[in-house]
Amino acid sequence: MKESDRYVKIVEWSEKDQCYVRSSPGLMFGGCHREDQQQVFQELCGIVEEIVDLYRQEGGTLPPPTAGRDLVNALNVG
Repeated sequence: MKESDRYVKIVEWSEKDQCYVRSSPGLMFGGCHREDQQQVFQELCGIVEEIVDLYRQEGGTLPPPTAGRDLVNALNVG
């Protein structure tokens, strides 16, 4: 498992922007507006890896992981 796998990656449709947008809570929000959902997710995965690498290179402490917290069920409103 890669360190970047410890962070949730979200791709969702934005009615306002009329395209898919990405985020990784705790690491980054917004950006990457595209009509191709898979392309947005692939770019998001790469960006999260880059952010984790930058934290490591700069000797910073990574934010607490967001994956593994059963967020899907916590967000389930149906």
